[in-house]
Amino acid sequence: MTAQLIDGTALSQRLRADIGRRAAALAATGRRPGLAVILVGDDPASAVYVRNKVRACAEHGLHSVLERYPATLSQDELLARIASLNADPAIHGVLVQMPLPVHIDPHAVIAAIDVRKDVDGFSVDAAGELLTGLPGLRPCTPWGCMKLIESTGVPLRGRHAVVIGRSNTVGKPMALLLLQADATITVCHSRTPDLGEHTRRADIVVAAVGRRHTVTADMVKPGAVIIDVGMNRDEQGRLCGDVDFGPVREALGPAGFITPVPGGVGPMTITMLLANTLQAAEAGR
Repeated sequence: MTAQLIDGTALSQRLRADIGRRAAALAATGRRPGLAVILVGDDPASAVYVRNKVRACAEHGLHSVLERYPATLSQDELLARIASLNADPAIHGVLVQMPLPVHIDPHAVIAAIDVRKDVDGFSVDAAGELLTGLPGLRPCTPWGCMKLIESTGVPLRGRHAVVIGRSNTVGKPMALLLLQADATITVCHSRTPDLGEHTRRADIVVAAVGRRHTVTADMVKPGAVIIDVGMNRDEQGRLCGDVDFGPVREALGPAGFITPVPGGVGPMTITMLLANTLQAAEAGR
């Protein structure tokens, strides 16, 4: 028998239904959650991501503003616009879609967003809140991964979790969120010798390295929970993750859990963006 699927699409739908109810209740008090999304340039993938975010807001009772600017927009102009949105009481979340044109410093842009409206959770201030255990807005993909793990019913306290990847957007905050849940954490990366030595002892593996088939069947233990954040293409051009899905699912056995790609982590990222925007609005931000 194979491992149980963690259905990110179904979980996302349940969470979005709750977000919609809470957004409606807040709107009834005169405070409709509002998200501003800024897109600079004409990157096709970014345009798709932005369109999906705006559509999700409309479908669940959040107000959204999409601002598109040419790639020639100056950094000073972008920072000035962010300052205006920071001061706008109708906007509770500000998101600048990455990547930006090369003449704009992304760190300066992220730092310019009010931490109370940083719904991506990428700023140094947001990272500091997470690191020190203060309440705040969490990075969407790692927070979504936590919800997926929680949905399995597997307790995290005292479990050994391995995070593969050390990016500021996924790997590092993922490790901190797991640590807050009282898991024991190992962070692995491209310089880690014998990755399998670590993953074979893990109760939870979060793969976020961006390289397909990084985790293979001989690298997991039966009954583990595998969260696949990767988004890659196989030889036929089909979407696949960082985990060799079929063989790994077999190796985990019926007591294990695994996310598919697509349909696992992906649907959760935008859902948690909506949740962050709602949280900011409920806090009166």
